Amino acid sequence: MKLVVIEAPAKRDTLKKYLGNGYEVFATKGHIRDLPAKSFAIDINNNFEPHYENNPDKKQLIADLKKKAESADEVLIATDPDREGEAISWHVAHVLGLDPHTKCRIQFNEISKNAVLKALTQPRAIDLNLVNAQQARRVMDRIVGYKLSPILSKKIAPKLSAGRVQSVALKLVVDREKEIENFKPEEYWNVSAEHEKGSIKFKSNLTSYKNKKIKISNKEQVDKVLGEINGKDFVVDTIKKTKTKSHAPAPFTTSTMQQDALNKLGMSLKRTTSSAQELYEGVEVKGEGKIALITYIRTDSTRVSVEAQKACRDFVVEKYGKDFIPEKPNIYATKKNAQDAHEAIRPISMQVTPEMVKDSLTKDNYRLYKLIYERFIASQMSEAEYSNVNVSINAGDYTFKASGKTLEFAGFTAVYKEYVEDDKQDKDTSKLPQLTEGEIVKVLGIKEEQKFTKPPARYTEASLVKAMEEKGIGRPATYAATITILTARSYCSKDGKYLVPTELGRKITEYLDQFFHGVINVKFTAYMENRLDEIAEDKDDWHDVVESFWNGFKDLLEKAGASNLTMKSQPIETDIVCEKCGHKMLIREGRYGKFLGCSNFPKCRNIKPYETEEKKPVGICPQCGKNVFAFKTKHGKNFYACEDKDGCHFMSWDIPTGEKCPNCGKYLIKRGKKIKCSSCDFEVMSENWVLKM
Repeated sequence: MKLVVIEAPAKRDTLKKYLGNGYEVFATKGHIRDLPAKSFAIDINNNFEPHYENNPDKKQLIADLKKKAESADEVLIATDPDREGEAISWHVAHVLGLDPHTKCRIQFNEISKNAVLKALTQPRAIDLNLVNAQQARRVMDRIVGYKLSPILSKKIAPKLSAGRVQSVALKLVVDREKEIENFKPEEYWNVSAEHEKGSIKFKSNLTSYKNKKIKISNKEQVDKVLGEINGKDFVVDTIKKTKTKSHAPAPFTTSTMQQDALNKLGMSLKRTTSSAQELYEGVEVKGEGKIALITYIRTDSTRVSVEAQKACRDFVVEKYGKDFIPEKPNIYATKKNAQDAHEAIRPISMQVTPEMVKDSLTKDNYRLYKLIYERFIASQMSEAEYSNVNVSINAGDYTFKASGKTLEFAGFTAVYKEYVEDDKQDKDTSKLPQLTEGEIVKVLGIKEEQKFTKPPARYTEASLVKAMEEKGIGRPATYAATITILTARSYCSKDGKYLVPTELGRKITEYLDQFFHGVINVKFTAYMENRLDEIAEDKDDWHDVVESFWNGFKDLLEKAGASNLTMKSQPIETDIVCEKCGHKMLIREGRYGKFLGCSNFPKCRNIKPYETEEKKPVGICPQCGKNVFAFKTKHGKNFYACEDKDGCHFMSWDIPTGEKCPNCGKYLIKRGKKIKCSSCDFEVMSENWVLKM
C-alpha cells in the first residue's frame, strides 16, 4: 500500500477514485508544523533560525499520519503546487522522518486522472529553494507582526496588527481616499447635436474650432458657440471608413478571475476564492461522482498547455466552425514579475460544459465555472472584426464628429459577449445612416451639458487586487487573504462595493508613514517580493534576504519605541446619562470605531452604539411592515434589520422593498441595480420597477 499525503480533505474522494485500491490518501488539513502562535520563535542572533513546532490542535492527526506512514510501502507527498504547498511537504517530511532529497514529492496542476497518474511516474525531491522562499516570507512576516503590532497597539488602540503586505495594501486605500478629498473638480461642458436621417437618429459631438481641439470651460463659452452655430447648416465634411479587430482576452490568472468575478458576477473575493477552491478540489456531479472542474487556482501565468490548446481549438471548430479559430493558437505574454509556475486557470475538460453540471453546482460555483469556461474558450478563438465609420460635420467654423461601429465577424464574442459589452470605447458609438460628403444633415436639437472632472474612484476589492498585482505587492495566493484582513479588523469599511478607510485605518497609515516609511511602502515591498522570487530560483540566500530586511527594520523599531508620540483618542464627555448608574457617557474609540462608554468604568461597564446622525429608513420589513434600517457588522459589512428589535427579529444582507414577488409571493429585495426575489429567480432592473418607498 502506498500513502499519498495531501492538504485538503475535499480532494480525497476525487484522488482515491483515480488512484485505485493500491493507494491510501491522507489529508493534513493545511499546515501540521509551523511557528508557534504565542511566541516569537525566531532566533535573530542565530541566522534567523525559525523554531517550528507541531500544531497542538493536530496532535491526533499527526499520530494517525505517522501510523499510516509506518505501514506504507512508499510515501508520496502531493500538497499544492506552490511555495506554501512545497513548505507543507517539507514539514510533512520532517514529521515523518523522510529525507527531503529523496523522490517523495509529486505535484499536479489539475486533479484529473491523466494528470494524477502522470505525476505518479514523475516523483521528485522536495524543492528546497521554494521552501526557503516560503521560510523567508514567513520569518519576515513574523518579525513585522511580533515587533510592530505591539507598538501600534500601545500608540493607537488595543489589539491592532501590522503586516508587511497588509499595511501597504491599507496605505493604497488611505492614499486613494486622500486623493479624492484633495481633488478639485474642474468645470467643463459638452455640446452635442442630435440628427435624423430616414428612420435613424444619431448624435454628433463638438470637437474642434477652426481645426483646433476645443475645450469649453463655462456657460459663457457655451453661449458663444451656440450663438455662432445658430442658423448654420450642418454639412458632412469627411467620411472615413476603417476596419478594426479586437483580440480575444487572455485566460484567467488568479487576479483577473477575482476582478471579473466581482465586476461581472458581484462575487466578493472571499466568495470567489471559496468557490474556486471547491471547483479545483472536486464537486459531486450527478452520474460522475466527485470530479474536479478547473486547474490550480493560484497562478499569475496566462500560459496554457499544448494539449489544452488543441482540445479547445477542436471544441471551437466542432461548435462554431473553422473560421472561429486563428491559424496559430493564441499565446499570451505573461507579466514581467510573474512566477509562471502554473498554467492559467481553465476548465479541465472542454466536454464538461457549464450547462451539463449546472444542476450539481451551487449558484456561485455554476456562475464562476461558466465564467472560467467561456473565458478560456474565447481566449483561443479568432479576433472580432468591426467596420467603423467616422464622420466630420461642419457647422460654420465648428466641427462635430459622429462615429458608428458595426460587428462584421463575431470571433470570440460569439462566446464571451460580456467582454465587448463592458468595453467603454463602444459606449459612444451607434449605427449611422448612409451619408455622403457635402450632404446637409437634419438637426433635431442642440444639447449642452455641464460636467465636472471626477476624482479617481475608490478601490473595490477587484481594483485593489489589480493595483497590488501591477505594483508587485503580494502574490496570487495572498491577495484575497490580505484584503479580507483590512475589513475584518475594521481598518476599512465597505460603502457598497467600495473600500473606505476607517478613522482607525487612517491613523495606522499615518503612524507607519511617520516611523516606518522605509519598509512599509510600495517600492520596498515589491523589491522584497522580487528577492523572494530570486530565492525560489536559487539566485539568492534566504538568510541574507531576511538579514537585509531586519537591518533596516530594527533601527525604525528603536526610533518608534523611543518616541513619545501617541495617536490614542481621548474620551469626549457627552450629555447622555448612563441608564444603569447615572454617570455621564463618554465617546470612546475602539477597534471597531466610536462607541459610548460609561465614565464610571470599570465599576460600570455599560456601552452603547454611537450614532453621529439620525438614521433614515432604507426599506420596509416584510414581516411586520415597519421601517428597516442599515447597520454594519463589526467587520464593516452592511446588513439590514427591522426597527422593532424586540417584537420582530427580521434581518437581511439585502434591502427588503416591502413588496411581494409576482411569481412566488415571497418578499422582494433590492440588490445593486436590480429588484430580485428573496426565494425564486425573479428579477428586474430597478429602473423598470416602481417601489413603494
